[in-house]
Amino acid sequence: MSRLPLIAIPADRRLYGKHYFHMVGEKYIEAVAKGANAVPVLVPALGSEIDLPALMDACDGLLLTGSASNVEPQHYGGPAAKPGTLHDPNRDATTLPLIPRAVAAGLPVLAICRGFQEMNVAYGGTLNPRLHEVPGNLDHRDDESLPLDVQYAPAHEVLLEPGGELQKIAGRNRLKVNSLHSQGVEKLGADLAIEARAPDGVIEAFRVADAPAFALALQWHPEWQFAKDPFSSALFAAFGAASRQRANATR
Repeated sequence: MSRLPLIAIPADRRLYGKHYFHMVGEKYIEAVAKGANAVPVLVPALGSEIDLPALMDACDGLLLTGSASNVEPQHYGGPAAKPGTLHDPNRDATTLPLIPRAVAAGLPVLAICRGFQEMNVAYGGTLNPRLHEVPGNLDHRDDESLPLDVQYAPAHEVLLEPGGELQKIAGRNRLKVNSLHSQGVEKLGADLAIEARAPDGVIEAFRVADAPAFALALQWHPEWQFAKDPFSSALFAAFGAASRQRANATR
């Protein structure tokens, strides 16, 4: 009998008041539950305390979310972060070992924003922490003083690689996407293939080239009001279908 897939969503570890909480934004949970038609499973950021084989055996997919925090630069040999930069070493310790193992095990993986950056680092890539300081680049940051609907509004086009997975999902060669990041790919990780670029050449999406299942990473935020956007709806539906296929093949 067919069943809903279980999709793991690793949490951020955040200080709230005087206590730490393990948190996942509601928009990601809703995109998994409604867009992928799956059961979201929130995974605490416990690092090496998590039994990764047991987690991968229990779940049918993996969603890596965006976050206000950045991957610590020590993980990719980058320059020291500017004072005040938010980091989440517990999340790094949870996701960086998990990503390549999940892909190799055939779990469908969708990575968004910070998740996109984590996935690049997990495959040996590096990050540029300040894209806007590179001559010729667009300013990919949002203005946090504006209402959310303005922050998440379409900001620029991305050009999809002909014959790529995103081009197949979209059914066209260009998309208009939001843009809420200061970091981006500097060197693409091993075994990763570009799926989309911004007009300035910045990598906006990639896939794991030889992955046995769905394994896509996007720098923008398709989870934001996904049901109102045909591409975002199709993306989460494809992710859910891949997770459902794994669920019914392994149970």
